[in-house]
Amino acid sequence: MSGAELKVKPVDVAVGILMKPNGDVLLGQRPVGKPYEGYWEFPGGKVDPGETVLQALKREFVEELGLTINSAEEWCGVEHVYEHAHVRLHFFISRDWSGEPQGLEGQAFAWQGAVGVEPLLPATIPLLEWLDQVRYGS
Repeated sequence: MSGAELKVKPVDVAVGILMKPNGDVLLGQRPVGKPYEGYWEFPGGKVDPGETVLQALKREFVEELGLTINSAEEWCGVEHVYEHAHVRLHFFISRDWSGEPQGLEGQAFAWQGAVGVEPLLPATIPLLEWLDQVRYGS
């Protein structure tokens, strides 16, 4: 790895986990034309300059899914290096939102109890076990 690669600053990404009272969570499928198209992930997007992570999360959910997040709690942060980007993912859990999800970018989405959709975005996979502890106390 060259010195130039070491200096790449990770891209901050806000990620939201919508959680129903029964523990089901919303996953979205990455749209055509984006890296990892067709992979499933928790919805979210890049934090714009001057935005807080929570502001970015709220904006992304309006733009991508037509949902308003009323409140969300910070859950965890994970860094992941993909071929196309080094990302710092800021995960929030929301149990309080308004509206029904719509695929405004043409993406599919699915409420999942036991997560059965695949392929999953690589950064998502290790979180599922942690998330089950939040959802089911296991």
